[in-house]
Order: sequence, then C-alpha cells, then structure tokens
Amino acid sequence: MAVALSTLVEEANRYLNCAAISDYCPNGLQVEGRPQVLRIVSGVTASQALLDAAVEVNADLILVHHGYFWKGEDPCITGMKQRRLKTLLKHDISLLAYHLPLDLHPDVGNNVQLAKQLDITVEGPLDPSNAKVVGLVGSLAEPVTARDFSRRVQEALGREPLLIEGSAMIRRVGWCTGGGQGYIDQAVLAGVDLYLSGEASEQTFHSARENDISFIAAGHHATERFGVQALGDYLARRFALEHLFIDCPNPI
Repeated sequence: MAVALSTLVEEANRYLNCAAISDYCPNGLQVEGRPQVLRIVSGVTASQALLDAAVEVNADLILVHHGYFWKGEDPCITGMKQRRLKTLLKHDISLLAYHLPLDLHPDVGNNVQLAKQLDITVEGPLDPSNAKVVGLVGSLAEPVTARDFSRRVQEALGREPLLIEGSAMIRRVGWCTGGGQGYIDQAVLAGVDLYLSGEASEQTFHSARENDISFIAAGHHATERFGVQALGDYLARRFALEHLFIDCPNPI
C-alpha cells in the first residue's frame, strides 16, 4: 500500500533527528515528486546513472546520501544539474537526501553500518570533545595484522583498499566513512592501532608513518553504501513499501 510522501519524509526526518544537525546541504526532501510513494530506490549519490536506473524500475522516490544544493556551489540550473533535475521532474520522482544525519545515526548510520560489516565492536565517538567529528572508535574480538584486516575490508567492500602498514597488531580501530581522512590526528590521540576512512590525502601518508599507526583508504563510495540501504530498509518496513538498492560503481 502506498504512503503519503509527506508522511514518509516526516518519519525519516524524525528518525534521523535532522533538525538537530547542522550540515553543508539541505537534509530531507530536496525535489518533490508524486504525492504517494510505493517504491523506493536507494543509492549513494544522486548521479544521472542512479536517476536513470530509478526511472527504469518506476521508482516513486530516490533516497541518497549525497544529494544536491551544497553550500558554495553555483546555484544556476545548467548543464549536469539541469539534466538531473529535468529527469526527476519529468518523471515525477522525489529526491530524499541525508548527509551528516546518515553518517551519525546510531542504528542506520554509515559508520555504525560499516562497523557491522567489519566485525568491529563500537566503543564510542572518535573525538568525544568535538561533536563535529563523526567518526567512531571500536575494538576487534581478536588482534589481527594490518594486512589481515585489510583483506577483511576487501572482502566486505569488494575492492582492494590502500594500506599504509604500521608496526602494531590491530586491536583498536578508528574510522570515518567517506572523506574523513583529516581525522587521522584525532585517531592518533584516541590511541588506535589503525585508522580507516574512505579517502586519503597526501599528508595522510606522513601522519600514519610518523605516528606509526596503520591507515586504510577503502573508498568514499564503498564505505558509504550501507547506511542508505539500512535507512531504505527501515522505511520499507515501517510503511510496507518496496525498496531496491542500486549500486552505481564508483572507484573513488
């Protein structure tokens, strides 16, 4: 049975506590489509490839982690942005996007969901003194080598990660999905043996080497596939809807 778009959006906003989170983009309903929702398509980013795939399966709503209208971007509706919005409006499909609320959520959040994939027991925030740092710290059931943990990441995410290997066995892990490589300094202060993020910067190599901790860059897209799936599943269960996750591969 279909649910009213307004009801679904209200529940998603409430569940993710959007009103309490300051972000770089609007969270929630970014493009309004048909008033009733029966089929949800979820994906990491609202790319043209995802939009086209959603049209093919007659989706009513697209749910993503990376949506549109970021602070500082050109507001003109031209080029790629025009084509994307035209696709949504032509086919009367809604776009629902959650950025930091989906990173932070304790159940369906990207960071918590990645921990489940990697068998990490969550202990708490990466930096308890700074709520803007969305990463977490946790522990493994048994210590492993950095290379063994890297293989675990590869098996879970389906891609070979970049590994900078430190000298210690891996017992405690810090991580932040997506572009969280800048939190490596907080990871050092947290006393972890390995820090994992989606991306790496030039200086990340030196921070890992000089502080003698292992570092893994597992891919921005790859580390953020699980939160949006979990949120889509939650909404599908809550309102008895159809939900289909569509993975549009991205090597970064």
